[in-house]
Amino acid sequence: MITPATLQKGDTVAIVATARKYTDNHLQPAIDLLHSWGLKVVIGKSIGLDNNQLAGSDEERTADFQTQLDNPNIKAIWCVKGGYGTVRIIDLLDFTKFRQNPKWIVGFSDITVLHNHLNTLGYKTIHGIMPVTAPRATAEAKETLKKALFKQPLSYEIPSDPMNRTGFAKGELVGGNLSILYSLFGSPSAIDCEDKILFIEDLDEYLYHIDRMMMNLKRNGCLESIKGIVVGSMTKMKDNDIPWGKNAVQIIEDVTKKYDIPVIYNFPAGHIQDNRALILGSTVSMEVTPVKSTLKFQD
Repeated sequence: MITPATLQKGDTVAIVATARKYTDNHLQPAIDLLHSWGLKVVIGKSIGLDNNQLAGSDEERTADFQTQLDNPNIKAIWCVKGGYGTVRIIDLLDFTKFRQNPKWIVGFSDITVLHNHLNTLGYKTIHGIMPVTAPRATAEAKETLKKALFKQPLSYEIPSDPMNRTGFAKGELVGGNLSILYSLFGSPSAIDCEDKILFIEDLDEYLYHIDRMMMNLKRNGCLESIKGIVVGSMTKMKDNDIPWGKNAVQIIEDVTKKYDIPVIYNFPAGHIQDNRALILGSTVSMEVTPVKSTLKFQD
């Protein structure tokens, strides 16, 4: 996997919208955060555009993202928010100049489309906080994004969750939002799960749909070939009038229990304030014991 260039003080980060619109004009906390790291900021033309739910037309969002991809002076692209819409532009983008000058793509949620597509092309990306979530993000979440961008050592040690499955695994970290992963299977942007460590998280889904998506991963052979699973936040789950009978974590456990692999539950990443950065495409080691869980990035 190719690692984009490490950021240096004085480098420029572009903030763009690939999905839902951002017209609130409250970017200053995110801008101030980048400035505090010694970075410059460019605001993309997609910020402020209003096309119903989306940040302008597909063509406008594509043009803005393409401009930042092709500009060698832009060292990272920070997606302002998720929602839905990135999949509508992924096939319109040309990564030719990106291959000549790789840069960090940062975000989560709907940005999983970009994470997975770039993974298939052989590039690392950063799953982490976005400008819209920066004001309420924890200090740890902000600091880990800085570490990822500036290539400082990144590792996590968290207390063990009672649902965890103990063990050790090493492999390339892939994944992101479960709903997006599910939607990409069968497309050119679908990840190859073989020998990978899979990270998943989700927000605002019906519990039966979590089961549907996990069954899809199973039937696609993804769960058969992975080395371990890291489960982030499963936030604001919904149920029907007739209960499904299991919560999201129990559903994941039910579908994955037949596989002899370590599993970390309740990892601090996803749609929560403590959304710590993950370098997707990196080789990581995960160790799960009855006392603690560790995740260490090794390249």
